[in-house]
Amino acid sequence: MHELWMFTAVALMIVMVPGVDSLLVLKNTIVHGKKAGFFTMVGIVLALLVWTTLAVLGLATIISKSMVVFLVIKYAGAAYLIYLGIQSWRARAQNMMLQEEVTIKENGEKNVPLSCMTQGITTDLLNPKTLLLYVTLMPQFIQPNFNINAQLIVLAGILIALSIVWLGIVILVMNVIRKWFMKQTVQAMFNKITGVMLVGIGVRIASEKV
Repeated sequence: MHELWMFTAVALMIVMVPGVDSLLVLKNTIVHGKKAGFFTMVGIVLALLVWTTLAVLGLATIISKSMVVFLVIKYAGAAYLIYLGIQSWRARAQNMMLQEEVTIKENGEKNVPLSCMTQGITTDLLNPKTLLLYVTLMPQFIQPNFNINAQLIVLAGILIALSIVWLGIVILVMNVIRKWFMKQTVQAMFNKITGVMLVGIGVRIASEKV
């Protein structure tokens, strides 16, 4: 029981520290609304479920020990973040209500949530830090005398639950203050800042030593 509380505290700090997941949810909520934010969160949760399944099957450890596979995940994730950052930087500042109407007409109403969910899944699956969380942090809180897979599932469940709560709060708060971003000048600044942050995170991931 002590290990669970300790892991919960550590996982909460990890989830709350501003990172790729929070930034992506924030960006999509501001640009497309609450629904897009929730679908982004769903994508992130689905990716965490995939990592949990891989960890239970033992594949996550194998992947982490394979330098080639790990580097592919690392650099692909970094490249994807840089791509999203460039897209955000290049986004034109315009009236958000008009932008949403144009987006819906061009792509269809269902494509925006699907696109946001895909971003959430892709970003988290290609995030090497998520992989390391499963293969380096979680084992520290697992007792070898008990069922390891059962403990791993419980720990992953705690991480996923905390992620849902925290990202849900981010979505609701951003949706409330979203009206401030209707101004073109504010939107333009937000797009630039978000773009720089995404590119910066991508470059940092790519340049970090293994």
